Amino acid sequence: MKNTLRNSIAIAALGLPPLAQAGGLYLYEVGTSDLGFAGAGTAARAEDASTVYGNPAGMTRLSGNQLVAGAQMLYGKAEYEVDGTALLGTRDPGNVIGWLPGGSLFYSHSIDDRLKLGVGVYGNFGLALDFGDSWAGRNLVDNTAMMAMTIQPSLAYRIDDKWSLSIGLTTNYSLLKLERVALAGGGNPDEKDTDWEFGGRVGLMFEPSKATRLGLVWTSKVEYDFSINATVTGLLGRTHTFPVKASVNAPQQVMASIYHTLNDRWAVTGNLGWQDWSRFSQNTVETNAGTTTSSLKLQDTWHVAVGARYQYDATTKINAGVAYDNSFYKNQNQTSFALPNGDTWRFGTGVQYTLSPKSELGLAAEYARSDSSSDPSRLLSGKYDHPYMVFLSAHYSYRF
Repeated sequence: MKNTLRNSIAIAALGLPPLAQAGGLYLYEVGTSDLGFAGAGTAARAEDASTVYGNPAGMTRLSGNQLVAGAQMLYGKAEYEVDGTALLGTRDPGNVIGWLPGGSLFYSHSIDDRLKLGVGVYGNFGLALDFGDSWAGRNLVDNTAMMAMTIQPSLAYRIDDKWSLSIGLTTNYSLLKLERVALAGGGNPDEKDTDWEFGGRVGLMFEPSKATRLGLVWTSKVEYDFSINATVTGLLGRTHTFPVKASVNAPQQVMASIYHTLNDRWAVTGNLGWQDWSRFSQNTVETNAGTTTSSLKLQDTWHVAVGARYQYDATTKINAGVAYDNSFYKNQNQTSFALPNGDTWRFGTGVQYTLSPKSELGLAAEYARSDSSSDPSRLLSGKYDHPYMVFLSAHYSYRF
């Protein structure tokens, strides 16, 4: 019983699910025009340098050299409600997300008509949660964040008039941070660790006609490893220190997209995606008090999206889209308070305005709403009631 309690406290102190598999959400939103489509067509549109992220093979469609800079704000509303059976009390933390900034930068360079070189800098994995210093679990977790930034150089080659192929390397820098409210004699309440990891991306684009493009992208898994000396004050005021090693996993994923022009005014887009979350259902957290195996069960997730573009006039394009992703939890009553997740609907819209023959400005907004989820853990059992996120973005593109 004593060791079980110590393991539970160590896991809760990290602000991670018991399987220590994800410190946040795998986001599609990186501050580009894709936001206005709710991501629909992201691997097939290939209209500016942001295709380095969407599908690097799309760089073969770009002439000359191009640059895209994007800025994004995320507002999340996720209120955790502690229920009456939690051992550490019933005081709620309120909204644990709030406002988070983001940004991205992409550059595509033409070596010749067939060979393109590009690089992207973006962050699409991770989330920061602020539970506050007055809630029931403040001595276990006050603020926690796992954020990853990716630098992605890519090479694309046009095989012929229809086929293009790309390969890219992802260099990922990640930070895991944990802050707690320490009681007297409770030790250092703040811990953090960083990690560098590498992955890969392979892209393919097929253009059967001038009106239709098909894109396919595979992204490898990335496994981040962190070590934190987690000193926490447990039940009855006892203080324990647990060196904790956590594995935080970004799973491999596949995205297939289509972009089809109907006429001079209208175009339609679509996505079908898959993420390999089920592979991480049996991860563990290792401490000097023992090894704890996850009781959470994960499943693979599927993503579908449809969108449309309307060419309002010679300088203005209006975009819209809707997307659906199923939850990676098999059971929404067996989740973690540190990772609100459920079946999610996304609704996006945006506008792109041509400033000059070489430059463009885009604005977009997206609303994402998820199913409710419950954490049955003894220490801090409770639920999130339909959390949602709002994304606002602006991007600027320039052709050299």
